[in-house]
Amino acid sequence: MVASRRWRVAAAVLLAAVAAGCGGPPAAVPPARSSAIPAVPSTSNSTPAGTDRAVPVYYVAETGSGPRLYREFHRIVTADAASDAVREMFEPATDRDYRTGWPAGTSLREPVTSANGVITVDLTGAGTVDLGGGAALPAQQLVFTVQGALQSEDPVRLLVDGRPATPEPIRRGDAYALRSLVQIDAPADGATVPSAFTVTGEAAVFEATVHWEVLRDGAVLRTGFTSAAEGMRFSAFSFPLNLGPGTYTVRVLEDDPSGGEGRAPLTDDRVVTVR
Repeated sequence: MVASRRWRVAAAVLLAAVAAGCGGPPAAVPPARSSAIPAVPSTSNSTPAGTDRAVPVYYVAETGSGPRLYREFHRIVTADAASDAVREMFEPATDRDYRTGWPAGTSLREPVTSANGVITVDLTGAGTVDLGGGAALPAQQLVFTVQGALQSEDPVRLLVDGRPATPEPIRRGDAYALRSLVQIDAPADGATVPSAFTVTGEAAVFEATVHWEVLRDGAVLRTGFTSAAEGMRFSAFSFPLNLGPGTYTVRVLEDDPSGGEGRAPLTDDRVVTVR
């Protein structure tokens, strides 16, 4: 069973937080990559047997601007990262706000293959899920996940029970329209962290400004902001926190240059317990 093989990212991000606070080695979770993933020249999607790695898995979450894709890193031991990332996508997310866009019972029918510039994914149990010709969020959730595992931008030929599910292979959609523009990668939702820890993530926001809040029992205790590496492009951000024992919600949110005239600002939350 997948769950028995998996270390959820909570353990990895706790190590990342401690390392960041102590000036130690880079986090075990790989750096965030989203809008420009270099293609992998090999046609094989397999990695050496027993390789321990973190794979990006995408989920759907509701926002004030409608559903968007959010990413988690799952640490797994795998000889086939692409196939196992797809399997992870059908498992419950660590974050309680995330869900899969696929119906219960959907699973991978055959291992993922990658050849001749096309990634092939064969599912079963998908029922009557609306793929929107490849543009709907469930289809894009799959595309972002399997391309992220392979570090490839090749289109995805989606089969259901061996038959094509869309007329043409599905290409990755516009990340700025599909993904949340602010995303916490660490710590994981529900993680237990030391009093001094670092929040890391990825954002594509106006003037590279990422706002943050710390809440307890619904009340805002602290606010601040940090800068992403680049403005209006998916890039990394981080900021340190030092909190007393207790349970908190850490929230990041984009700036709203429209002053409330545009769509609702996108956010991402993590509930953490400081020991």
